[in-house]
Amino acid sequence: MSDFDTHLAKAERHLARFSEGIVANQIGGEAVEAADGETFETISPVDLKPLARVAHGKTADVDRAAKAAKAAFPAWAAISGDERKKILHKVADAIVARAEEIALVECMDTGQAWRFMSKAALRGAENFRFFADRAPAARDGASLRTTGQINVTTRSPIGPVGVITPWNTPFMLSTWKIAPALAAGCTIVHKPAEFSPLTARLLVEIAEEAGLPKGVWNLVNGFGEDAGKALTEHPDIKAIGFVGESRTGSMIMRQGADTLKRVHFELGGKNPVIVFADADLDRAVDAAVFMIYSLNGERCTSSSRLLVEAPIYDAFVGRVAEKAKAIRIGHPLDPETVVGPLIHPVHEKKVLSYFDVARQEGATIAAGGEKVQGPGGGCYVAPTLFTGVSNDMRVAQEEIFGPVLSAISFKDEQEALEIANDVDYGLTGYLWTSDVTRAFRFSDALEAGMIWVNSENVRHLPTPFGGVKSSGIGRDGGDWSFDFYMETKNVAFATSAHRIPKLGG
Repeated sequence: MSDFDTHLAKAERHLARFSEGIVANQIGGEAVEAADGETFETISPVDLKPLARVAHGKTADVDRAAKAAKAAFPAWAAISGDERKKILHKVADAIVARAEEIALVECMDTGQAWRFMSKAALRGAENFRFFADRAPAARDGASLRTTGQINVTTRSPIGPVGVITPWNTPFMLSTWKIAPALAAGCTIVHKPAEFSPLTARLLVEIAEEAGLPKGVWNLVNGFGEDAGKALTEHPDIKAIGFVGESRTGSMIMRQGADTLKRVHFELGGKNPVIVFADADLDRAVDAAVFMIYSLNGERCTSSSRLLVEAPIYDAFVGRVAEKAKAIRIGHPLDPETVVGPLIHPVHEKKVLSYFDVARQEGATIAAGGEKVQGPGGGCYVAPTLFTGVSNDMRVAQEEIFGPVLSAISFKDEQEALEIANDVDYGLTGYLWTSDVTRAFRFSDALEAGMIWVNSENVRHLPTPFGGVKSSGIGRDGGDWSFDFYMETKNVAFATSAHRIPKLGG
């Protein structure tokens, strides 16, 4: 039996449990259907066939979950950081033990290739371990001295929080948000994306089986217009951590305004990879290809704009085109597959629409630009490269969120910077040059929350993760996560008898 056949057989066994009943919400430690009994269907992008019926949560379900999180908060917040560390490490251990199951289910639910998803669960476990180890010191602050006074700061968990996660790599991104919230001492209500809800169900089960107290982690499936809106408006929810589209982030801010919700947004991107003629071009080609065509291009940090210095433009984009044409498209469980089907027919339609837009705007399609009849007949789209693009074109300005790259020529450093910054987004940037002074100068002026120099996206968990402009608010990673999920308190102690003004005689 081939590796593909083995993966497929195992995936079918794991998916069978979801097709046998309803994928439930999890509220107060209990698996429950929606209050009104309604469900929605989730399909596989591989063949568009149903995978499961999912509980369709709405206002009543979110209200019940928020109250469960509120009730569980005092006890969870009172647990010592050392005890939370132990529990979160047990969660990580349980994730590792079921890593293959998680990956197989996620491949079939999202269309992401096994070669990438096989590591996603392990990255999720790493997120839990990282924040588990920080839990004992999460409340520590600073001692700040001045004349006649010592100030002592401390942090405490903000309370129940809402976490809304996206459909691309949903398992890993859920752990990235939920692990620091739990380590800080918060309780949560999690609403996963409706396009890929299955591994969220696995994750909350794993956590509770590993010893997380009931009600600390609540799961409500549903849509943005009902469950999402109810969560962002609920008075018991003190903060919202959201990963998704910029327009949805704006909506969440409006919905949370009346209750003064704290928000943390990781939103869209139209990230540039800037290649100067003096760069290591072999490595730059590989990095540019990897950062747009891995994970089906459905990633916020993808390098979707390729800016290349004019003297090397034709040769460089020619090499990218050759590699794009050679990328293996196929079933996500095939170990040889690089690009699998896009998440859903709705999203596939959006991505395909940009091929006509590119032609109308005068760009050249140097690779791809078409739908592919992949295994199962699902949402397969060829890795695509647009050349001859100017930065005012829609394909250079709008987030396509697929395996689609727009190549733009620049004449000098100043023009490269102007093009790179001339978008609404500012999540990441990738700079390739052997000139170290240019690297410092350019990265300092580039409008992005994260920049990699002579590298693709290589994450170091203690570093801040987030964007500027329409790409987000706030930072994840290290103690930056605790700044969001915790309140800071300052206590001032007088060390001498200072003069107190006398009023009223």
